[in-house]
Amino acid sequence: MSSDGGGRSKRQLVFLASISLQLINGLADDPSNSKHGTKSETPSKSTSNTGLDVLLILLGVAAVVILSIFLFKLWQKKKREAQQARLLRLFEEDDELEVELGLRD
Repeated sequence: MSSDGGGRSKRQLVFLASISLQLINGLADDPSNSKHGTKSETPSKSTSNTGLDVLLILLGVAAVVILSIFLFKLWQKKKREAQQARLLRLFEEDDELEVELGLRD
């Protein structure tokens, strides 16, 4: 595995995390409060929303990481099976070739 592929996936993960942060920030804004220009929230309520946002972000990142690991393992398994099948075909073709040439009965 090349180091470029690992760096690219890390960049993609950071990119997706930053997008999810932007989406959560956009969803957290309450347009009714910004329209009136008053803030009716107390500091403790604001902190609980921030804590909830952080929890949701962490759960999202954890889900992406787990899904990535699962897909990587699945890809490895399929690649290994394809290599084994190719190896078996290689040996089967050699046996048929030897029989055709009369080198083996």
